[in-house]
Amino acid sequence: MSAAIENGLQHASRDEDRALNGQPPIITRSCERAVVTAYRELRDCGTVDMQAFHACTTLYRIHHPEASINEARRLVAEWIDHHVVRQAEGQTPGCDCD
Repeated sequence: MSAAIENGLQHASRDEDRALNGQPPIITRSCERAVVTAYRELRDCGTVDMQAFHACTTLYRIHHPEASINEARRLVAEWIDHHVVRQAEGQTPGCDCD
């Protein structure tokens, strides 16, 4: 099994464990969770980094059409860095949706 798939399974497992223990998932914002999940899945199936990033920026703007392209790029980059690159937990800057 590839490292990317194992990493994705570990994150899914952590969210399931948290749900079973009555804790919220690691990524609480729906748009942030959608962006990070989409990025991971696109990369897992071989999409190059910049194409995955642009697709996720578009996805964010579907959730938040009021956001500028620069704001969307900044947030998507921060979320990918936080959750995928550094594999950190905890809050990230972002929108007010849930």
